Amino acid sequence: MAMTMTQKILAAHCGRESISAGELILADLDLVLGNDITSPVAIKEFAKLGMDRVFDKNKVTMVMDHFVPNKDIKAAEQCKMCRDFCGEKDITHFYDVGEMGIEHALLPEKGLVTAGNVVIGADSHTCTYGALGAFSTGVGSTDMACGMATGKSWFKVPSAIKFDLTGNIRKYVSGKDVILHIIGRIGVDGALYRSMEFKGEGLSSLTMADRFCIANMAIEAGAKNGIFEVDDKTLDYIREHGGAKPVIYKADSNAKYDDVINIDLSTIEPTVAFPHLPGNTKVFSEIGNVKIDQVVIGSCTNGRLEDLITAAEIMKGRKAAKNVRVIIIPATQRVYLEAMEMGLLRTFIEFGAVVSTPTCGPCLGGYMGILAAGERAVTTTNRNFVGRMGHTESEVYLASPATAAASAVTGRITSPWEVAEI
Repeated sequence: MAMTMTQKILAAHCGRESISAGELILADLDLVLGNDITSPVAIKEFAKLGMDRVFDKNKVTMVMDHFVPNKDIKAAEQCKMCRDFCGEKDITHFYDVGEMGIEHALLPEKGLVTAGNVVIGADSHTCTYGALGAFSTGVGSTDMACGMATGKSWFKVPSAIKFDLTGNIRKYVSGKDVILHIIGRIGVDGALYRSMEFKGEGLSSLTMADRFCIANMAIEAGAKNGIFEVDDKTLDYIREHGGAKPVIYKADSNAKYDDVINIDLSTIEPTVAFPHLPGNTKVFSEIGNVKIDQVVIGSCTNGRLEDLITAAEIMKGRKAAKNVRVIIIPATQRVYLEAMEMGLLRTFIEFGAVVSTPTCGPCLGGYMGILAAGERAVTTTNRNFVGRMGHTESEVYLASPATAAASAVTGRITSPWEVAEI
């Protein structure tokens, strides 16, 4: 039976030669992830199972990243619960203040995910690791608890949409613009419970940061997962970050897809998602004078070194627009250090920005950048729902690091092509 990439990975992990869309399977897990918000619930459910140990201390990880450093007593107590659990269970990969980073940037950086893996995480953006040719998806905290206990999880095998990429991406256009274009095209439920499979000669023009960003936001189109065909860039990344030996799965030439969508990357323009859905996208010929109050560059979507380099290139020698707050959040400690050594932090500070320790804080309206009523933010995060970053009467506009940086310069939503030399 012909299968997609995702179906081949799942078949291998449930010990079968073939599976088909719609089947229920029990698959072995290579990694189970939780964070400081979702793990405490999973820990309580794990205790109800009466287990005294996790299935494999090397295949469970917890990353303290949402409200860390702790913003209040409740956040501190949640982290303490995770810290105590991981100490008791001798969890190898526990990441706390000083070593942590935003989970979906940190795990690939640490080499904890490789091509061919099956990964679940109690966080919806766990689908990020599809950039490495892995099947990864978000689950609830109860599923996380069962995964920690048994090393297995139930899945309904997803059908797939193939995205055939051609052409070369242009200067100051990135993976964020690509995925916003796609979500704007198919809608926030356009890939509901399906695998978004990316392949084609256009892959060569996408960096790994682009791919992580695109896979990260597959969930914003309703997808079960996003996954990229493995190429030399993928293998180089895995090798450079000390990942385990990759297992490469390619879709059969006659694999069945619900749809095939052709994307010419050379035609993609800087794109912005207006409130209050990631699918409410516009290009700059459709955007008027939209003044802003805040810019956030960071998150599991766009806080990697490449993102910061792009932002700094636009900000260098300039000043932030009056009355615009600019917050820069490197995704990991390693990214922070590399940005410092490259002089990027000086550029940001001289521009008028603040630079934060790695945290998810502002993305989910937790802390480090909450919006008041009537305020507007351009942000490189992944969701712009009502009240997502603060007051229900605030507005969130999703954009690439280049667009966010350009907007910080002018004080209004601005194309990087307008302010930068290309």
